[in-house]
Amino acid sequence: MKFLIIIPTHNEENNILPCLESLKNQSFQDFICVVVNDGSTDRTQQIIINFKLSTSNFQLLDLERSQHEPGAKVVRTFNKGLESVDWKSFDVICKYDADIVFPQNYLEKINQVFETNPKTGIASGLVYIRNYKQNPEIKNLRNPNENWADFSNKNQEWIFENLSSKNHVRGPIKAYRKECFEDMDGLRAVLGWDNLDILLAKKSNWEVVTVKELWVKHLRPTAYKYKSQKAEKLGQYFYNIGLNLPLAMISSAKSSFKNRSVKEFFITINSFLKQKEKRDLSKEEIQFIRNLRWKEFFRNFGL
Repeated sequence: MKFLIIIPTHNEENNILPCLESLKNQSFQDFICVVVNDGSTDRTQQIIINFKLSTSNFQLLDLERSQHEPGAKVVRTFNKGLESVDWKSFDVICKYDADIVFPQNYLEKINQVFETNPKTGIASGLVYIRNYKQNPEIKNLRNPNENWADFSNKNQEWIFENLSSKNHVRGPIKAYRKECFEDMDGLRAVLGWDNLDILLAKKSNWEVVTVKELWVKHLRPTAYKYKSQKAEKLGQYFYNIGLNLPLAMISSAKSSFKNRSVKEFFITINSFLKQKEKRDLSKEEIQFIRNLRWKEFFRNFGL
């Protein structure tokens, strides 16, 4: 199968080279990689230019800096990369982040998933981050001699980024079968796009697969800039994926209980109720998502 990899990038001078090197050294090489530079103001552009001079399957697309908007911005940048190539001539479309380092066999394993199961619509490995819990002071430090290609993890320096279950395909490492991508009508430029795509794939009876023994290194914790806004963004996310108020309250209560914060519940629901924009979903899509969430809710109680 032929892969199209699109990497939206903004000010990633500390991360982009290990990411590109890890893709360059893949055992599976039937891919084109488009790096979309979204108006970086650091050395990101020059690093990409210098890197691609020695490669044939990497391309650079330069954009003027777009307006910052969590969730929506990355999809719009991704779509610019998509528009720059004949994406329908590819079998698999990947949206990868610029701060990911891949093991050498990553694309080979993902290709095997799509080859062996024709109903697989979305696939990935798991996302790991540095084990900061015992040593939080090392969070932003880098060992200049670190071997990025070493995935032995003998001392558990890397641990699962526990933001969702191990069955969830995470936003930084999405790979879509082209037919599934078309059925979903692409990615929606909204906060929560990386859960919405899974719901829409399921609507068209596609399967979502994570390869548990396959993992990548995530050089920055997810949404670390927006931690203080988490509850408010959660309300916006629940609205964007089509939930009604009862479902939003159930989901908010679950998150608040997990984080042991009653305050979070009220902030989330208040944010949900403030959303007035038209959802980027059809009535049919909204109804499917609500029905699916109710089924999942009752299944948890054995009903």
